[in-house]
Amino acid sequence: MKNKLISFIAAAAATVTVLMLPAGCKQGENVLKINEVTHSVFYAPMYLAEALGYYEDEGFSVEFTNGGGADNTMAAVLSGAADVGFCGPEAALYVEIGGSSDAPKVFGQLTKRDGSFLVARTPEPDFKWSDLDGKEILAGRKGGVPAMTFEYVIEELGVDASLNYDVDFNYMTAAFESGIADYCTMFEPTASDYQAEGKGYIVASVGAQSGEIPYTCFSAKQSYIDKNPEKIEGLLRAVTKAIKFTIENDAATVAKYLTPYFDGTPEASIANSVQAYKDIDAWVTNMAMRPEAFERLQDVIENSGELERRVAFDDLVLTEAAVKVYSEVYA
Repeated sequence: MKNKLISFIAAAAATVTVLMLPAGCKQGENVLKINEVTHSVFYAPMYLAEALGYYEDEGFSVEFTNGGGADNTMAAVLSGAADVGFCGPEAALYVEIGGSSDAPKVFGQLTKRDGSFLVARTPEPDFKWSDLDGKEILAGRKGGVPAMTFEYVIEELGVDASLNYDVDFNYMTAAFESGIADYCTMFEPTASDYQAEGKGYIVASVGAQSGEIPYTCFSAKQSYIDKNPEKIEGLLRAVTKAIKFTIENDAATVAKYLTPYFDGTPEASIANSVQAYKDIDAWVTNMAMRPEAFERLQDVIENSGELERRVAFDDLVLTEAAVKVYSEVYA
């Protein structure tokens, strides 16, 4: 666990220049810099909040950068390159366990289950999880929530498969296309695009099988939260309103607003991705993480042998602002 913390901090200096150079970089104190773990339709409400003007309503604009993994996202937060990190809460948990005078706190949850889909090389219309016995799967970075959730699923089902942790998150699809492994987990719209190109076939939703778990959350250093309570609350309000919009509107309507965020991806493909996440009930309505969900997360991490010690809910998670915002939006 200490090695994880050290790698987060060491990575910060190496990654900050790359992470914070998006096209059309915004400037000024009214910009909220969010580093996302990856770019996916799974996070649709976060982008919709911008497309619908909800961030602007709160008095700030957002600047998204792609970390390409929770370790890089947390490195950006720790270094100050990003104001807010958007990734699995395990990243903040590892830092809390390692000890820090200004450890990041999780203040909002967006997704409540795994957002990846299992992709095979050939069509498997009658796929069963037991078909993975003896097979190799590209499932993500060791110690990351995607890989740990997949481990949890196959162990619960008694599946004897080999998980490949050697490929960086951003290169998993390319590695699979090059011939590595028998199956690969992919987020949307990558999975649907891959299938549309005839390169692979979606056979299962990992999230549908895994059940609820606090999967992707917003976190920031305690010092930033203390100095910027209005921005934290504004972010939560904007995203909560966008979640409500996503749930109350059909996938085609939502997709129209998302097309600028997925250049080169057909609107129909985005709509299919949105519907896939609607079908598995991917998003929370109340962004305040629940204690029982946090305990299940720690169960999953503990199951993977990655948890040095358990952490009390109140030591890592803040819920007051999210509860307040939820009561306003759904009043």
